[in-house]
Amino acid sequence: MKLTYDLIQAKGIIDGKEAQVEGPRMATEEEILLFHDQDYVRLVTRNSEKGGGLLDMGDTPAFKGCYEATSLVVGASLQACDLIMNDQYAHAFNPSGGLHHAHPDRASGFCIFNDPAISIAYLKRKYDLKRLVYLDIDAHHGDGVMYGFYDDPAVLDIDFHENGRYIFPGTGYPDETGSGPAKGMKVNIPLLPGSGDEAFLEGFESIVPPLVRKHHPEAILVQCGADGHDGDLLAHLRLTTHTYQEVVGTMHELAHELCHGRLLLLGGGGYTLANVPRVWTLAFASLVGKVPDDSIPKEWATIFEKSTGEAAPKKLFDIPTEGESDKSLEEVESVLMQLDREIGWKPSGV
Repeated sequence: MKLTYDLIQAKGIIDGKEAQVEGPRMATEEEILLFHDQDYVRLVTRNSEKGGGLLDMGDTPAFKGCYEATSLVVGASLQACDLIMNDQYAHAFNPSGGLHHAHPDRASGFCIFNDPAISIAYLKRKYDLKRLVYLDIDAHHGDGVMYGFYDDPAVLDIDFHENGRYIFPGTGYPDETGSGPAKGMKVNIPLLPGSGDEAFLEGFESIVPPLVRKHHPEAILVQCGADGHDGDLLAHLRLTTHTYQEVVGTMHELAHELCHGRLLLLGGGGYTLANVPRVWTLAFASLVGKVPDDSIPKEWATIFEKSTGEAAPKKLFDIPTEGESDKSLEEVESVLMQLDREIGWKPSGV
């Protein structure tokens, strides 16, 4: 996150006019309880004070001050919600957010409190929003958010991720479409390992704009996990910066078209240090309306190498992936066909 902030600064994207930095705040316990159970919040508090223990079955250990740290992440996302809802800014970006795996009663997948889910509940409670879009492009299925609102028709949840047969958390299949009044409002597009820009964007460009326009949201949240990038240490997709620019650029346009620009961009996963800051810098630049040049600033490269012990990336942009396998493309087409049978997503005449 610090490398992302430093790169955004080094590229001159934050100029004090089109984009500014706002300080976060801590989330209150009452706000955290909009999504999480009281017993679980107490467990986090106790383990945070003693500085140890597990918050799930093993992936998410507690550490000293973890309650305060993750409450600050949540508070930053809620502060961002207030800024866009009060029209102080059209868009906001919290790179520390996107902790989409935590469930009401437990941590999961490195996530202690689920700031996207709390943000959705907060927007519904404080601003009485009736229609929200949550798009999740992390390589791992955003299970905490999707199942947390599985029966809620206010939330259109669209989730692109590597197929759960091959990766944590093993969920997010096309037949999981919501329940009760929310049937058809939860949309999963699982991708085969090795899928790149072409397969991802075929699915995204086909299904996302028509679904978002049909729902006509009052605000849009985008979880922009960077672990789908080619070479990530925990996932097996082959996306490049091109996909992230296309996705955030399209959601930016849809936000202006449908909901006065109100878009909250969140971070998420990403485990190869040379990739994540570049992905998030370009995603943020898309919201600002800037296209930075391809150079990596020397001062940032020095910071990167000193703090990571790795060679700094040479360029900001990637060359889009080539050689997409027929199997990856066929899988996306098959998923789109299945989703049309499940929820009838195709616009009239398509």
